[in-house]
Amino acid sequence: MADITIRGVRKSFGAVQALRHVDLTVRDGEFLTLLGPSGSGKTTLLNILQGFENADAGSILLGDRDITSLAPRERGFGMVFQSYALFPHMTVAENVGYPLRARGVKRRARDEAVSRTLGQVQLSDFAARMPGQLSGGQQQRVALARAMVFQPPVLLMDEPLAALDRRLRQSMQLNLKELHERINATILYVTHDQEEALVMSDRICVMRDGQIAQIGTPDEIYGRPASPFVASFLGETNLLTGQLTVSDRGVALQLADGTRLPMHPPSAPPSGGPVTVSIRPEDLLIVDPDHPIGGTRASLSSTVYLGDSWRLTCTTPGGTPLVVKRDVAAPKARQGDQVLLAVRDQAAVVFDLSG
Repeated sequence: MADITIRGVRKSFGAVQALRHVDLTVRDGEFLTLLGPSGSGKTTLLNILQGFENADAGSILLGDRDITSLAPRERGFGMVFQSYALFPHMTVAENVGYPLRARGVKRRARDEAVSRTLGQVQLSDFAARMPGQLSGGQQQRVALARAMVFQPPVLLMDEPLAALDRRLRQSMQLNLKELHERINATILYVTHDQEEALVMSDRICVMRDGQIAQIGTPDEIYGRPASPFVASFLGETNLLTGQLTVSDRGVALQLADGTRLPMHPPSAPPSGGPVTVSIRPEDLLIVDPDHPIGGTRASLSSTVYLGDSWRLTCTTPGGTPLVVKRDVAAPKARQGDQVLLAVRDQAAVVFDLSG
């Protein structure tokens, strides 16, 4: 077991630069997710790691071993695809045992490894079934078992849950997280689904246009995004552009519509410059008129019930919409209500646009 080190990897397809000098370390035993929109380069990077694509420049190390020029089989990584890629004419046990048979493992040792691995993915009772007799979630677990059975140093997963319905996908997210904790494998996971990334990952690598936009733990990426792109891509946020003012009244964002929004950000550039501020809906509060730092008056224009919360859209007098997420236990607000909004202390993230 060892870290994977990606150094200066670049890849182009004709005039399209899929990867632009990517540097990344995947730590031994961690679950790291490559997250980004379509075309961000995450699947290309995964294919280069597996050996399905050759990088135009750069190197890949497994520990201190350079594996850049090795064929996929020589790298010894496990791979799980979105399409499952199971052999329809083989039983579950035969599918899972195939990588071992291809490696010349003797029958007894192969059967023991298959039995152990099917137990890890909770499919021991399904060994004799054919893939066509399984649900989508069960087929995905067979594909996972097949990738795990030869105990690879690294598991690579390319959007393996994308074909599942929402409820099954959420269940499989938790199953994968629990499995990772049990077997302590190194997992590099590709997805465009923000919820998957937040639920399962030790760290998230957000990609955009072939580059890494930010790497960090889920709470770091969500709570302290490095750019407006990261803030808007990972979860919902209010992205507000205006002038930052600092006075004896405190820090405030002056919007183009004339609205003044007081706040206490963890850090802020000097006053006067153009900024964009990210405020998560759950960090925008409806407060009483005597709130200590004051607030911003707005009108409640719409409400959406989400089961565990309310999603409220409030509009400033100048017409700027602000999204508020409110607990269902809070006093019920109604469309047309006049409210006072305040930003939770240390919750606003300020991006300086002047540079």
